[in-house]
Formats: sequence, structure tokens, C-alpha cells
Amino acid sequence: MTKQLINGNQAIALGALAAGVDVICGYPGTPSSEVIGSLYQRTDLEGTHVEWSTNEKVAVEVAAGTSWAGKRSLVTMKMSGLNVAYDSLIGIAYSGVIGGMVVYVADDPGVTTGMCEQDTRTFAQMSDMVILEPANGQQCHDFTKLAFTISEHIQKPVFVRGVTNTSQSYSYIEVEERVKPADKAPILQKDINKFTKAGAAICTKQHQSLIDSLNEAENYLRELGLNKLNLQGKIGIVTVGVTNTYISEAVEILNQVGANLRKEDLSTLQLAASLPFAREEMTAMLRHCDTIVVAEELEPVIERELFCLGYNLEKRPTIIGKTDGTFSRLGEYNGAIVAAGLAKAINFTLPPQDFTTAEKGEAMCAARPITTCSGCPHRGTYVSLNQAVKNLGYKKDEVMITGDIGCTILGMNPPYHTLWTELSMGASVPLAQGYLHSGVKTPVIATIGDSTFFHAGIPGLINAVQQNLDLTVIIMDNGWTAMTGMQVNPGTGVEFQRDGYRQIDILNAVKGLGIDYVKETDPYDLATTTAIIQEAIQTPGTSVVVCRRECAIQANRRKIRYNNIHVDTDACTLCKACINISGCPAITLGNQSIQIDSNQCNGCGICAQLCKFNAIQALPVQNA
Repeated sequence: MTKQLINGNQAIALGALAAGVDVICGYPGTPSSEVIGSLYQRTDLEGTHVEWSTNEKVAVEVAAGTSWAGKRSLVTMKMSGLNVAYDSLIGIAYSGVIGGMVVYVADDPGVTTGMCEQDTRTFAQMSDMVILEPANGQQCHDFTKLAFTISEHIQKPVFVRGVTNTSQSYSYIEVEERVKPADKAPILQKDINKFTKAGAAICTKQHQSLIDSLNEAENYLRELGLNKLNLQGKIGIVTVGVTNTYISEAVEILNQVGANLRKEDLSTLQLAASLPFAREEMTAMLRHCDTIVVAEELEPVIERELFCLGYNLEKRPTIIGKTDGTFSRLGEYNGAIVAAGLAKAINFTLPPQDFTTAEKGEAMCAARPITTCSGCPHRGTYVSLNQAVKNLGYKKDEVMITGDIGCTILGMNPPYHTLWTELSMGASVPLAQGYLHSGVKTPVIATIGDSTFFHAGIPGLINAVQQNLDLTVIIMDNGWTAMTGMQVNPGTGVEFQRDGYRQIDILNAVKGLGIDYVKETDPYDLATTTAIIQEAIQTPGTSVVVCRRECAIQANRRKIRYNNIHVDTDACTLCKACINISGCPAITLGNQSIQIDSNQCNGCGICAQLCKFNAIQALPVQNA
């Protein structure tokens, strides 16, 4: 065993290795990405297969097949990815598993990474699945290893739920040595009553088995002593996962302002799992306490169960939480928020001061739009797209352009103001079709990134082709799943893939759908890209433009520079077109001319193409 400074996601990965996991798969999604990211390039994992799957549904099905063959599997995703995977996951829960199957989902209270503030515990309730909730990095490691044992004990998949504060926080963690997967033959078990849903009788029996397994898990977790009950004072507090760590801080905050609250004044129930409900421990607290504070982020899952249990008791304590309006269903919690709940429980008035730092920190930050990186090829795509729309005689608010998830969505921000919508992975193409069916007469354009296209964009494009819709789809292919940390996707160059993997060319995949107009362009070439997009918009039927140039960050890491950019200070008129149109963060205003930060600039040359006064010259370099 070694002590390592790692974050919670890395601890999840190492916990799985310590459990002898056979397969680890998933799709990139912050705040979960580092689980697979920390393992993908390792060459010392003989016997363990690690992959970035095409999407979360594929990943969970790969994990299920591994488990049904008697081996251990871990599948990872962020909360939004669970929506994609759930179609299959609920069926896997019904069928059960043979080898341990652990589903790691990282939620994002506070929406620091975008998308929805979705609570995975509600999916666990729908699925009657165990969901363990580590409170810190050490528990991320330990609970992951334990989850495999629980999964095999009850023969069902088990959730491990992270939140941003546990997934991304670093701490020193005692890490167990990797256990190489057992060298045993895979199981081939033919059992249609277990592995199919062919008929009501089969499904009903599987559902009963799932319910029974949750009850069995409740007893098993009690035997393990994971849920910590400490009955002392008549004021109780129930916490789960990361909020377990806020009790001491909350008491300290209260005492700093004169509350004089002692630890022995409190009864605590610190839960390691929301499901199965710790009914025995919760009932004991309901009987013992006069007032109970329930501190859980997002949905009132535990709180509602306490109300249900308390309904049948003769003594019903006051419950402070979300139902009475004390806590919010929004955002992540901290010690100050929990202190506010305890203050209400002890009838103490907190002084009117802000113990949180989030709003103060935001007020101190300069307002700045989120934009694409210096040299990002998407910049050229959006500049060209806007110009093509203008050349065709339309105003920006006359042409619907749908956006998708990832770096490409930054086209909604200034200076582009190009995109109108963002919904979910791959939704841009079907959304655009909906506008067409509604009778929109002006052009409709859908934009999507390469990884998102492989993830969920292909079915929508097939739908458009089948119906021969007048739709232009722009696929921005930068070769990487960039926004989540530069993970590979099926279109990433084979030299960056794992040994033996193949690269899937988007261009060939699109041509294989029978689309008549498919053209590739380099978004660094504004004139050509503008002309091709303009032509595609005017072409009847479904047209596809693939804007292809590698992510600037990845190219920079390999020291690739495309041009040396020179500014002629005498020719520069400070018209600011290079800034106002491109929005490149490498360009700033000087006293007599614009200035370009050579440390940020990769020489893409877009600014030079925008300068009408030839004040910016792009001088090609040999390595490009």
C-alpha cells in the first residue's frame, strides 16, 4: 500500500485496479473523465482492458457483457451520460450480473461543467440499485473496491456516485496495490429467463429479484457498518456522501458567532449510501430526536424517506431540509449552508454576514466571455459560416443554426453570436429538422463536433438523409474529444490510439450514407471554407461540410506552428477587425497597432486573412 496525492477520479480508477477489474470503459464527461484518462496510456495493465467507448450506452453494454461472462467491469460517465446509458442499464439491473459491475457516475451540483444539475440518486431509485456515495478521496478508492464485492454479493450492478467536490479534489490517499484479474475462462451461460425480456412473466420475475436484492443490500451494508449512527442530543443531522464532511465545519462556524453548540448536543447519521435506505438507523434517529436536519445536495431523496418512515411513528420530529424551504435544490453545499440548517434547529439567529466565498469571488472576477482558444480551428469555421450567411443576403437572426455539446458550442458567444441552441449530445441535427418541418423557409444549418458526431450524431443525420431534407450539417473535426481533456475518439489519428486500434474517417462514414454533397475544407482557409459552406447551403437535399484541422492545443503540445505572424505597425489602422471578427485571445490593442502574443499564437493566419490593410502577414514555417 502506498500514499499518493491524487484526485477522487484517479482514486476510483486505482480502487477498481485493486479489485482486479477486467474491463474499464466509458465516455469522457467532466467531472468524471480522469478515471479512464489516468489509465488510458498506461502500459502496465496486462489483463485489464481500458477503452473510451463511442458513447455511454455502448460503454454500459460492453461492461454488462463482461459481467455476464463472469468478469469484473467498471463503466464511467458524467450525469448527463447516464441518460444515454439508462435505456440499457435498467434492463441490466433487471437481469442482474455474474461478475461485479460498477457504474461510476459523477454529478455536478453547482453546474461548474455545464449541462443539468441532475441527481443520479433518482435514477438509482427508479432502478432499485445500490448507490454508494464517497465523502472524500479515500472513500472513492475504498468504496469502488467494495462496490465490486457488493455487486457480486447481491448479483446486481452497483452505482458509485461522485460529485465535483469529491471527483476533482486532491488529497493524500492510501492506495492498495493492483490485483491482476483472475486468469479464469469466461462464463457462457445461456438463460433466456435471466438475459432476455421476452414476456411479462420473465420481466416481472426479474423485477422482483431486483427488489429483493435491494433489501438484501440494506442488511449487507448494515453488517459492514458503512452507515454511521451516533445518538446523543435531541437535535439530529442526517448527511450523505460529501455532506458528511461538513458537520464539523458547520458547528465551528456556529460557535464562532456565539451559538455554543457542543458535539454532544447533536445526534448524527452519516450515510455512505442513499439506496438502499438505512431504514433501521433512520427509524432510530426519528424516535430519538425532536428535530432532524437533513443535508443532502440536489434532490430531497433521504428527506422524503424520513417523512415516509416518520408518518407511521407516534412521535414525528420536526424535519428541516428542502421541504420546509431551509435548503435549496440548487448547487453544491458547504459548511456555511449546513450551519444555517443547524442554526434553525437550535433557534439561533445567524448574524447577517456571508460565510460563503462564491459570490464574493465572482464579484472580484472580471467579466469575460468564454471563447475558443488561440488558433482554434472552430474560429475559422464560425467566421466563414457567418460570412457565408451574409453573402447569401441573410441577417443573423434570419438563419437558424443549431449547436451541439463540446467546444463547438462556443460559437454561441461573442464575437460570433452564431448558434441558437444547445440541448444534448447529437441533438443539433434532429433539432434542425424540427425547424424545417415547422415550415422555416430560410436556410437551416446544424453544427456538431467530431466526437459528438460519433457519439450520437449519426442517427440524426441518417434521419435527414432518409427524408431528403434541405439541411446543411457542418461537422467540425478537430481530431479529439477536446473540451473534456483531449481524449481520443474513433476519428483520432491512429498514431494516438492504443496499439492495434483503427481510425474511423468521418468523411468516409458520411459518404457511406449516400449523401450527394460532402466536402472537406480547412477552416484556417477562410475564403475556401466560406465558399464551400455557401455552396452547401444552396445545394438541395442534405449536404455535409467537414471542417477539418487538429485542435490547436494538441498541435501546440507537439510544437507545431503554422505561420509566423508579423504585424506592420505602420499599416495597422487599429480598426480592430481582427479582434472583433475573430475574437482571438492572442490579439490585444497596443498604443499604435494591434499586438499579438507569440506565446499564445500558433500562426493559424486567420487574423491576417481578416486584415483589409495587409497590416498582418502570415509567413509559412516549414514544420506545417
